[in-house]
Amino acid sequence: MDIERRRFLTTAVYSVAAAALPLGVASEHQARAEAVRTGATAGQAEIDAVRSMTAAFTEIDERYGGQHGRSAVLQYLTTDVTDLCRASFRTPGQRAQMLTAAAGLAYLAGWKAFDAGEAGLAQRWYLQSYALTREADDGPHQGFALRILAHHGMDTGHQEHTVDLADAALAQVRGRVPAPTESLFVVCRARALSGAGSPRKALAVAGRARALAESGAGTAGWDAMWGAAAAAVDSHTAAILTRLGDHAGAETHWASAARHYRGTEHQRIAALSTAAEGRAQCAQGHVERACATWGRALDGMTGIRSTRTRQAVITLRSDLARLRRRGARSAQALDDRARVWLHETA
Repeated sequence: MDIERRRFLTTAVYSVAAAALPLGVASEHQARAEAVRTGATAGQAEIDAVRSMTAAFTEIDERYGGQHGRSAVLQYLTTDVTDLCRASFRTPGQRAQMLTAAAGLAYLAGWKAFDAGEAGLAQRWYLQSYALTREADDGPHQGFALRILAHHGMDTGHQEHTVDLADAALAQVRGRVPAPTESLFVVCRARALSGAGSPRKALAVAGRARALAESGAGTAGWDAMWGAAAAAVDSHTAAILTRLGDHAGAETHWASAARHYRGTEHQRIAALSTAAEGRAQCAQGHVERACATWGRALDGMTGIRSTRTRQAVITLRSDLARLRRRGARSAQALDDRARVWLHETA
């Protein structure tokens, strides 16, 4: 449907009711589907192939944006991977691993939809990913899917179920994953609390997330594809501080996140973090510093195809418009660059 009916599906809106499905609301809609078996026999080699393809697609996504390789991800998921999910496996454990691998790719399809500004479609892919982890009876990856659904609600301004989703996600992984991985779930809860009107409590929880991120090494499962846990903790802490009006604190954390991502394949998030750092500097009245930081952000956006990145540049131009009216020359020059960038990436 994503491939053949994109025009219809991109009009799909975020559903508050659907957000609650993993929490048990309207549970009649989340009965597990029985796997259809084709008679083919698959094993570890096929599982490893799907994982390797997902990692490759993820690296391209992080470096060049969600619109690079989107059709390839969808075609691979709806043909090869779908057939493998219907295949016979040598052991039940291998079948569960394949379903979890498919869930990871379904999540990536949702992430690409979100990066294209298609929030309703992204939510449907995330729910599909969650359903596959349930079918696999994979608790930690169920937690990952729940965490993504919580963040999706926050990012789209739908806070109704985010605290419950974050709590459910954390319950699935607490004590079952490395400390840096657990920090991602704790900081998700912190963001949810901030959005629910408890920013001071959220900061305390974010502090616990930082301690976890720095207390060990390595991440588990899909989280290993998305860079250092400390970077994610930094960026979410910055968002909480921004809500509190602490732009100096937010600047420090955005800058730290950007440093973690810079020089890795995570080019898009590095650029977005740098753009947010500039905005925090602008909010403090540091015009020249903000323009220099925004200039670095634009440098990092070369070759990226992403609606989120475009929106960051549109926001940047809106901030620059106010600075231009005050006569800031650096703002005019940077605005010209941003305008050309938007034209070239249209």
